[in-house]
Amino acid sequence: MSRLVALFRGINVGGKHSLPMQALREILAACGCEDIQTYIQSGNAVFASAVAADELAANITQAIEERFGFAPQVLLLTVDRFVAIAAANPFTDAESNPKCLHVSFLTEKPAAPNLDALDDLKVESERFSLQDDAFYLYAPDGIGRSKLAAKVERHLGVAATGRNWRTVSKIIELANGH
Repeated sequence: MSRLVALFRGINVGGKHSLPMQALREILAACGCEDIQTYIQSGNAVFASAVAADELAANITQAIEERFGFAPQVLLLTVDRFVAIAAANPFTDAESNPKCLHVSFLTEKPAAPNLDALDDLKVESERFSLQDDAFYLYAPDGIGRSKLAAKVERHLGVAATGRNWRTVSKIIELANGH
């Protein structure tokens, strides 16, 4: 069995696509997942599964759509990959401000990212870095005010789901059994 992290995009945001975590745990169990733990309502889960990641993501999406009427994007990463992405954070000095440090987990490595366009959008206080299938952003003025944050997917050309550093750290704690 593999230990996996599931990141769900666009659930329980602004009163839309409501998915209670108890229901999510039931769906994951029905899809063959074990030792399921969830963190906050925005859709983060850690579990074990013997099902191949692509098949499992499709099964989870289908089960949610059948039960709740919407099909969220489900990004599955091995715990090792998730931890490696966190360990590669180039802004370790910003970890003390976890609400302002964000990691966007990408569905794949961007083939032709437009980093110049992102650089043009950033304000002086912001910093960003693209490393393979992860995009790191330090936005000390807030993610909601960041023009750069709003355009990441457009200029990278791949789908992404972001988490702040507090959530990344908590998911690692869950994965390590804490």
